[in-house]
Amino acid sequence: MAYSSSTRDFVALSDLHPNLARPNVIGVVIGKTDVRSFPDRKNIGSERYTFSFTIRDSPTYFINVNSWGREEYIRSLSESFRVGDCVTIENPLVQSKEAEREEKFNPVTPSSYKLLLSENHSVVKTSSCYEMDTKLLSLLHLPVKDPQDYYSLGDIIANGQSLDGRILNVLAAVMSVGEPKYFMTSDKRKGQRCEVKLYDETEISFPIVCWDNESIQLAQSWIPRETVIFASDVRINFDKFRNCMTATVISKTIITTNPETAEANVLFSFIKESAQSGVLHDKMEEQSKESINLETIGDVYTVEQLKEKALQNDGKLEPVYGIIYGYISTLDIDDNASKVIRNRCSICRFIVNEMSNTCTFCSDVSSDSKSTFASFDILIDLTDHTGTLYSCYLSDCVAEETLGCTIHEFLTLTEDKKTALKWQLLLEQSKIYFKVTSSPSWRTGLKVNVLSCKLADPAEASQSLLGKETGNKRLHY
Repeated sequence: MAYSSSTRDFVALSDLHPNLARPNVIGVVIGKTDVRSFPDRKNIGSERYTFSFTIRDSPTYFINVNSWGREEYIRSLSESFRVGDCVTIENPLVQSKEAEREEKFNPVTPSSYKLLLSENHSVVKTSSCYEMDTKLLSLLHLPVKDPQDYYSLGDIIANGQSLDGRILNVLAAVMSVGEPKYFMTSDKRKGQRCEVKLYDETEISFPIVCWDNESIQLAQSWIPRETVIFASDVRINFDKFRNCMTATVISKTIITTNPETAEANVLFSFIKESAQSGVLHDKMEEQSKESINLETIGDVYTVEQLKEKALQNDGKLEPVYGIIYGYISTLDIDDNASKVIRNRCSICRFIVNEMSNTCTFCSDVSSDSKSTFASFDILIDLTDHTGTLYSCYLSDCVAEETLGCTIHEFLTLTEDKKTALKWQLLLEQSKIYFKVTSSPSWRTGLKVNVLSCKLADPAEASQSLLGKETGNKRLHY
C-alpha cells in the first residue's frame, strides 16, 4: 500500500524494507527525545550529536527514526518539529533493528526496521498535505499499547515496592502540572525537571516526573482536571525520600493525550462527575492535611538564608519546607475585605471571576448546580532579624487557625475589632512553618505559602536566634 499526494508517493511504514530505492514516508510524530552528544570515536576530542523520534501512519504501524550528525544540523532538525506535527521524510535509510538491544532504550514498535537520517541525503519537512494530516492527526489519540493493558494508580500503590524499577503503562487524569525547574548538573550540563500530579478513580494524587524538554513541553499543554493521558512504558520507582511510589517518563515512553478509548471515556466521565459533586476536592483537602505533617519539618532558616539559597540556585528553587522564627510585619485585614477574601467555585474550588462571579473552569456545568463560597486569601509580610519576605500567602484553614476565627466569624467583626485582631498578631514572635517555591510570576520571585503560624515558645525562639540550633536544624547548602 502507498499513500499518494500531488507531488510524490509515500510508502506505507508497514511496506518499508531495506531494498527500497529512495523511499518517501509520511507520519505524525508521536514521540521524540532531546538532543544528546557522545564522544566521536573517529575524531578524538570532538562529539557527535543525535536525537530520535517515532512516527505513525496507521492505527497499527509506527517506526523509530534516528538522526546523527553535526551539532548545528541535529539541533536545527530537532527544533523544526514537535510531538503532534505531521512530517514527511525523503530518502531515509531503512535498516533492520536489533530489537532486544535497541528497544531497551527506544519505544517498542511493530516494525522490524528503523529509519536513519543522513544530513547529506535525507530531508525532513513538516507536511502540508492537509487531507492526509487530518487522518494522521486522529492517530495522536490512539495508544500504542493495548488500551486495556495498564495499571491503575491504586494498583501501583497497592503493589508498592514490588514494582520498583518496573516498566508499566498508566492511564490517568491530570490533576496539576508543575512549573519546570532548571538546574546545572555536576558535569556542568543544563538539566530540567517537571512534576505532574495524576489521579483516577482509585488514587487522588500520584506523581509522574519529566526530565526531558520534549515531555515537559507536552505536559505544559495539559489542562488540569480535563486532560487524560495514556503513558506507555513509564518507569515505576519507590521514592525513599518521599516514601511513595512515583512514575518517570523515559526514552521508551510514548504519551497519548486524551486517548479515544472506552477505558479513557470512563475516566473522562469520572472527572466530570467528581467536579460536579465536589467529592474530589473533599478528598484533596483530606489528603493535603495528611500529606503535610509539620512534625517532619525541622530545618530552621532565616529570611536572609532563604534568599541566599534562591540566589545560589539562580532563582530556580526546588520546593523548600522549613521554619522561621519571626513575626508578621504586615497584615492588612482591616482595610478592605475584598483584599483578604475571595470567592471560590463550590464545584472545582477555583477562584471565580470577581466581576461576573462565575467560574470559567467548569462553565459547561449547569449554573443551577453551582454556587460559590468565601475563602481567606491573605498576603502578609514575614520578618526576622535578617530581613523580610514580602507577599507571603496565608489562606483557607491555615488563615483561620492563625486569626483564631472562621471566615464567617470574621465577616461579622466590626472594623475596630478587625484592627484589634490585627494588632494581637502583628510583631508577635512566632514559629512559622512554610513552603517556598520559585515563581517568576510572583512579585518577589519566591512564592511563600504559610503552613502554620503560632506564637513561639520564648526559650525556643531565643535559642534559634542565638544560633544554638544544631544537627538537622541548620541550613545545608
